Amino acid sequence: MPSAAAPIISSVQKLVLYETRARYFLVGSNNAETKYRVLKIDRTEPKDLVIIDDRHVYTQQEVRELLGRLDLGNRTKMGQKGSSGLFRAVSAFGVVGFVRFLEGYYIVLITKRRKMADIGGHAIYKVEDTNMIYIPNDSVRVTHPDEARYLRIFQNVDLSSNFYFSYSYDLSHSLQYNLTVLRMPLEMLKSETTQNRQESFDIFEDEGLITQGGSGLFGICSEPYMKYVWNGELLDIIKNTVHRDWLLYIIHGFCGQSKLLIYGRPVYVTLIARRSSKFAGTRFLKRGANCEGDVANEVETEQILCDASVMSFTAGSYSSYVQVRGSVPLYWSQDISTMMPKPPITLDQADPFAHVAALHFDQMFQRFGSPIIILNLVKEREKRKHERILSEELVAAVTYLNQFLPPEHTIVYIPWDMAKYTKSKLCNVLDRLNVIAESVVKKTGFFVNRPDSYCSILRPDEKWNELGGCVIPTGRLQTGILRTNCVDCLDRTNTAQFMVGKCALAYQLYSLGLIDKPNLQFDTDAVRLFEELYEDHGDTLSLQYGGSQLVHRVKTYRKIAPWTQHSKDIMQTLSRYYSNAFSDADRQDSINLFLGVFHPTEGKPHLWELPTDFYLHHKNTMRLLPTRRSYTYWWTPEVIKHLPLPYDEVICAVNLKKLIVKKFHKYEEEIDIHNEFFRPYELSSFDDTFCLAMTSSARDFMPKTVGIDPSPFTVRKPDETGKSVLGNKSNREEAVLQRKTAASAPPPPSEEAVSSSSEDDSGTDREEEGSVSQRSTPVKMTDAGDSAKVTENVVQPMKELYGINLSDGLSEEDFSIYSRFVQLGQSQHKQDKNSQQPCSRCSDGVIKLTPISAFSQDNIYEVQPPRVDRKSTEIFQAHIQASQGIMQPLGKEDSAMYREYIRNRYL
Repeated sequence: MPSAAAPIISSVQKLVLYETRARYFLVGSNNAETKYRVLKIDRTEPKDLVIIDDRHVYTQQEVRELLGRLDLGNRTKMGQKGSSGLFRAVSAFGVVGFVRFLEGYYIVLITKRRKMADIGGHAIYKVEDTNMIYIPNDSVRVTHPDEARYLRIFQNVDLSSNFYFSYSYDLSHSLQYNLTVLRMPLEMLKSETTQNRQESFDIFEDEGLITQGGSGLFGICSEPYMKYVWNGELLDIIKNTVHRDWLLYIIHGFCGQSKLLIYGRPVYVTLIARRSSKFAGTRFLKRGANCEGDVANEVETEQILCDASVMSFTAGSYSSYVQVRGSVPLYWSQDISTMMPKPPITLDQADPFAHVAALHFDQMFQRFGSPIIILNLVKEREKRKHERILSEELVAAVTYLNQFLPPEHTIVYIPWDMAKYTKSKLCNVLDRLNVIAESVVKKTGFFVNRPDSYCSILRPDEKWNELGGCVIPTGRLQTGILRTNCVDCLDRTNTAQFMVGKCALAYQLYSLGLIDKPNLQFDTDAVRLFEELYEDHGDTLSLQYGGSQLVHRVKTYRKIAPWTQHSKDIMQTLSRYYSNAFSDADRQDSINLFLGVFHPTEGKPHLWELPTDFYLHHKNTMRLLPTRRSYTYWWTPEVIKHLPLPYDEVICAVNLKKLIVKKFHKYEEEIDIHNEFFRPYELSSFDDTFCLAMTSSARDFMPKTVGIDPSPFTVRKPDETGKSVLGNKSNREEAVLQRKTAASAPPPPSEEAVSSSSEDDSGTDREEEGSVSQRSTPVKMTDAGDSAKVTENVVQPMKELYGINLSDGLSEEDFSIYSRFVQLGQSQHKQDKNSQQPCSRCSDGVIKLTPISAFSQDNIYEVQPPRVDRKSTEIFQAHIQASQGIMQPLGKEDSAMYREYIRNRYL
């Protein structure tokens, strides 16, 4: 059954900033350039921001007329043609926000973007470049000597490094939340639509639907989760002034996507990491938690699995699993003034009633539900107390909080000294982590938007029946979360999260009917692809917080890393130490200024004059009597009442106020994801298609040797991996270039050209085993006994190599197909129309092309499509209906064939 709601697509995706002496005019349009909005920004105010949104949707013709009138009216002399009164300043793809230091306001625009992932047709972009423009004109500008320094500090936050946005998909929420919102009951959607119409922003925006009797589809847009939004403070000044389409919320962290080909069936594996903007900062300068329960280095990691053969959120298959990392929720810090590699850990405040931990876990209950599972990886036994200080305090806090919770919702605490097990030669670290991962995933479950397949019911797996979470008629929900931490939440945490993610990935593949058992083994193409995603994810998060890439990786804990890896680890350790000692203070100032933690004010100390930023992040230090919660009832009552479900996903009055629901025409562009994804109005190059450029298990990981099992779940030997050919950035780009050359149609580079590997994929640690190219077979000394086997493997029958025997003659049907192909290729050449002889000489069965262009240099032809029989038409119509969620009933022949298949294979 088709969904009653669809995500609202922003109608401001392309922007042009026009300039006059008195105003800036920001013109925004949708991707098809059929609807336009205009913002007027006053340039005569030296320190205030005056923005006017006229609340009108323009057509392309109306915008041209408006700009023409503005150009004519701003010329120095009426009717003068030589000079223009309206200048085109810059083109952009979105507004990051507005910021002011000590002079006037700046506008920050996204001038370059790159597509990084695709979820159900909703594109996720990475910010590639930005432009910061000063708004007041020179005649009213009031200069300040410290303005330039603040500007440099602000621009030290590199917006082209790991900031992401989407015009139609809410990146601040999980996939489970976004799809739960779309499945709201119709009655609630109708009531919300009536309420929103009364508070409508645009003039006459609902008039068309009323005249047609209200027919259409519901569009839903939810408020972002501001904890993971990084430009919320920059947009706050215009939030209540302009239309919501102008507000483009940006997250910081990581986004990567790879394609898993299962016998030709494409499955997209997406990894999204959202870094918290609360208590954000660098490694040694931000430790523990602040007074509001926000912890340092808090990152929510979500892995999404989707069947790419069906794009719709309604008919497609989607699954996700979420886990969190974050610093130990206590008041603690490390003094870096001693210049030691490992500064001593200090507990700053006594917290006998675990007030900070209570606030932190209450937030987690509200967003994720129960159970909350803590995997603590810090050291338990040390000669000199260092990391153990945190373990003892965390155990005491969890024990105190658990005694007041209901027994079924208590916090689960799992301590495991990962460093100790790593040093032991008798223990396999990853085997132990796999046991922990199995128990965690069984308790929390995972999200999938479709009910269990019939084969799972017919042949249930033992582990599948023990799976936790919440089972609903439309699928499964993840209830609860795994919270992993070590001291830095970098190296050990990333490996542990990878093992839990690998276990969850097996359950996700099993739930979608792609594997027969929920189990994945190392050294398979699927796990190698997933491991590379997680290592890119770990490198990126480590650079953001620690200043260097990962030091210890999955291969390090598997003890299969090459000897060259040790020198790389030493360099990463030195890089991290240098960054922490010399550059982290400047980066912390930039983050505080960018996030609005510090606001420059005339007459008050400047940012670089503050001895510490402790008072900026701990707001209770500025109050005389801070209000405290109860020491026993430390949770929010409404949150506990709905557990194990997360309160944020419960349909209630509080959550309904966070939604914007509007009714659209059936084919309105704001909800038409088909046009948004395929863009039939644009000329696109096949080689620049994003799905071809992304990392693929078949191209980048599967061995190229003929006769190898193409399944991505087959265990490979280290020297069999295909990663040796396309393992690094240059080789991948070379492969893409070769594919373009073979197609003989290299497209011109565009501003948002999609590259096959992102900046985050250029990590120094790559798979080095099997580094010989498959094109040059390595010379290997063998004895006489093995020579026969080598010859037998090299010389293979032609039938096995090519699928046909080339010595046999072609059949009539194959010859006819080949003739059509040749005729079609010949007709594509540009010829003079006078010298062309139309296809009257074409043989029967060949498609006839008739030139219809009035220009001799064009190659536009009229073609008569071949006739399609009735059976093919019915199959095509059934396929279209299946994409809309309307499934055809099985006939008697289909049912009999399925029973025969089950009987022969399993009974």
